[in-house]
Amino acid sequence: MSLPEALVELAEQSGAKDLVACQKAVQEASQEQRSMVNALLETGQVDEKVFAQKLGETIGLPVWPGEIPPIPAPMRDKFPARIALRHRLLPVTPEEGGPLPVLCFDPFDHLARQALAGFWEGETQWMLAPRRAVLDGLRSGYGVGAETFDEILEGRGDLPPPSDLEQETTILDGDDSEASVIKFVNQIIREALQERATDIHIEPLEDDLQVRYRIDGVLRNIPVPPQIKLFQASLISRIKIMAHLDIAERRLPQDGRINLEFEGRPIDVRVATIPSVTGESVSLRLLGQQRYDFAQLGLSAVNEQKVRGLLALPNGIVLITGPTGSGKSTTLYTFLASLNTKDRRIVTIEDPVENKLPGVVQIAVKPEINLTFATGLRSILRGDPNVVMVGEMRDSETIKIAIQAALTGHLVFSTLHTNDAIGGITRLVDMGVEPFLVGTSVRAFLAQRLVRVLCPWCCEPGKYSDEYCHKVGIPLEKAATAHRAVGCDRCRQTGYQGRRAIYEICLVSPQIQELITRRESNAVIREMARSQGMTSLREDGWDKVAEGTTTIEEVVRVTAVEASATGH
Repeated sequence: MSLPEALVELAEQSGAKDLVACQKAVQEASQEQRSMVNALLETGQVDEKVFAQKLGETIGLPVWPGEIPPIPAPMRDKFPARIALRHRLLPVTPEEGGPLPVLCFDPFDHLARQALAGFWEGETQWMLAPRRAVLDGLRSGYGVGAETFDEILEGRGDLPPPSDLEQETTILDGDDSEASVIKFVNQIIREALQERATDIHIEPLEDDLQVRYRIDGVLRNIPVPPQIKLFQASLISRIKIMAHLDIAERRLPQDGRINLEFEGRPIDVRVATIPSVTGESVSLRLLGQQRYDFAQLGLSAVNEQKVRGLLALPNGIVLITGPTGSGKSTTLYTFLASLNTKDRRIVTIEDPVENKLPGVVQIAVKPEINLTFATGLRSILRGDPNVVMVGEMRDSETIKIAIQAALTGHLVFSTLHTNDAIGGITRLVDMGVEPFLVGTSVRAFLAQRLVRVLCPWCCEPGKYSDEYCHKVGIPLEKAATAHRAVGCDRCRQTGYQGRRAIYEICLVSPQIQELITRRESNAVIREMARSQGMTSLREDGWDKVAEGTTTIEEVVRVTAVEASATGH
């Protein structure tokens, strides 16, 4: 039996969910002379722990038992990052006088064995471990891009003292060093994309440089090499060069963007720098092209019916509310994509244009040449549009022009930063819009939040006491089918993979329009909206809990403000 056939058989014995996908991955890796074991495990169809156990039994190689201990500093010095990371070999501190345990997930990698034999003179003991455990151990022990840092350190000679870092940018000039710094920045971005991160934050501390990824809405610290503080100025300068920013300006905030390609798809990176007392902090938001359809929004049947009714309107304003990072742009693009037909002219003005929609005229705000939301919107209305999308209602002038557009036969979409749907009414009035204009021009307020989706591989039924259910407000019948997050290698022990939106949709009915005109309080308007079928964010979240999409704890986390304010 050939090695590809043996690996597929092991995958089947390990309970592979899609054996055809496993077979295809192994065959392609064999033809391209890549690691067949890595290709098989990358499919995500096989439980890595079970596979490692089966593989070890087959070839007679021991499997590391239990958790993998962290790599101590002395071992990192003896076992260089360029060997460990390039060949995915994880060293473990040996017992006194014993052989060096080396963990791997691909025992058929002959180059790895040759590399290890070339620098380690002592006795070694090869052992198997799950792929994710090996990769996590390497990243935790050496840090992201440690292999590249080894190259930089080898090529630089003496490093400047930390006090001279503000002037240290010459690393970008040397050929070898420049290639290494570029490679390191690319590694940070590449790994963030592989981890499904939406943001990267590079933050200088007093004696360290912190790198964090935002994954599924939650920030996570990323291990980096201990020497990274020495290269703070060089790394930040490299990012600023990529974003076409002024590397000499370190006292003022700057904004830019980088266009990249990752695995054949374009990635737009928005870069923002902020000066701090310990150096410049850099934030990168990763935006990739994606498909927009209603199935991805996760609307309930009732809410989808409401939304489709709004999209069928000939005129009016539809406002989507929520904090930054709550998925408002994705919802807006989905609405526009569904309306994007040959008989409609759709024009948008955004800051910036996050994704390009074929057939839609998209304008990017440029304040430096006085192309603001207000001035751009005026020009748009002279261009005979059917549908207009304004990225954000930032000022009273923009809002008043949008209201004029709605009253003259245009369908307008935009966003507001408020805590809930009803809060959008107060926000518009506070910005100087007459209540009767709000009531006559706005057709609906949609509030939304993003909740993390349960990992399908490790979630399990959860049991909650009646007292707890009553405290958070979830009906007992919905709590009966709730699941809880556990954590596994596939979800990085978080228990979640991906995010889904929950909604609160307030349709402006004639009764609510009258209440707005009479300047009634939010509580009165909310009571009327609920009597007409509006469900709160938390109630929509309970439906997601009952479906097994998310957890009670996650809904409570993202709706805490709304719940405390409304009592639901």
